[in-house]
Amino acid sequence: MATVVAAQTYAQPHVGKKSKTVLTPNLLRFEGHCHLRQRLLLATLAQRPVRIDKIRAENDEFPGLADYEVSFLRLLEKCTNGSTLEISYTGTSLLYKPGVIMGGRIVHDCPDSRAIGYFLEPLIALAPFAKIAFHLTLNGITNDNVDVCVDTLRTVTLPTLKKFLPETDSLTTPIPLDLKITKRGAPPLGGGQVVFQCPVIKSLRAGLALTDPGLGVKRIRGIAYATRISPQMANRVVDAARSLLSRYIPDVYLYTDVYKGGESGKCPGYGVSLVAETTAGTLYSAEWILAHLQNDYTFPTPEDLGVRAARLLLTEIRKGGCVDSVSQWLAILMLALGPEDVGKVRVGSLTPLAIQYLRDIKAFLGVVFKVSEESLPDPVDQEGIKRYTSLKGTVVLTCLGSGYVNVNKNVT
Repeated sequence: MATVVAAQTYAQPHVGKKSKTVLTPNLLRFEGHCHLRQRLLLATLAQRPVRIDKIRAENDEFPGLADYEVSFLRLLEKCTNGSTLEISYTGTSLLYKPGVIMGGRIVHDCPDSRAIGYFLEPLIALAPFAKIAFHLTLNGITNDNVDVCVDTLRTVTLPTLKKFLPETDSLTTPIPLDLKITKRGAPPLGGGQVVFQCPVIKSLRAGLALTDPGLGVKRIRGIAYATRISPQMANRVVDAARSLLSRYIPDVYLYTDVYKGGESGKCPGYGVSLVAETTAGTLYSAEWILAHLQNDYTFPTPEDLGVRAARLLLTEIRKGGCVDSVSQWLAILMLALGPEDVGKVRVGSLTPLAIQYLRDIKAFLGVVFKVSEESLPDPVDQEGIKRYTSLKGTVVLTCLGSGYVNVNKNVT
């Protein structure tokens, strides 16, 4: 387990005029609370200490780390062994020295201020490089409009990660890559539960090139859920979303998932998660749920919510690329951690999160991406007829992998 120390300063005081401050070797310094998760994730993977200062220092009412950020640090402690975390008394500075990624059976209660996706998203990239296979149980809010919902993580993020993992026999791998939703938890009180499992690997696949998005979308699937509310709400969401998506392609199937009793969480709510799959296996996702926040745009009817989610999905399809906006950061990180071979990925347009990931990967791993704008010609089908497709994507990211090897995995 990690060691937590509350310290007011990290530099040792000067004893005399000739004394020098003892500094941590390979220490990286950042400022601000933005992108805290990804920097802690990269520090753990690269085994480099990181210091982050001025965390909400300008906020006079609530300075320092928030409750969900402290909870994520606690979860990171449970997943590692030998890590050290020093937090200042005001909470505006922290020093993190990563330890060994252990994994194993972990249970964590997430605060109601953020959804489970906030905590699970970075651990999905961390789990394959653990010493023991992950069996993570998280309790809290499963769906909201701030973080990625667990349905999108299960249907889009995990299949994207699976493309980078080496092919293994199911008989030799007792623990599959899986995410189970045992309980639904709607905001603001949550009450949901998910179980995440991931096997450990030695290294990623070499020379992976995700440059062909396919001829077009061949099917659209989705799930509309309802907790502690009339099942008719989910049916109305499905009818509204299908009425718009069926104009695009005929193969649209949306089903409802109604939770009752102890599996329905503590609050009523409903929402929908949509996934579009192309002929090449590329996945695009969109999601939306009923918002309960004050002074926020809430949809007066379930039909408005379904139409909103369908339009978000069509907007994501229009961007094109081989990964959607939710999984861009994961594809970029896996290419940087891959073997010393050239890897490529085509995206529609870089998100601000992906742009910051490119900068942080250069700082932690020393991997520099080549970002080029390449237009993809119209594909030709089996009969030799040119087919127009909007799934081209304009940005191609190319890098040489860092050759990351999981030294924690036991050799069998």
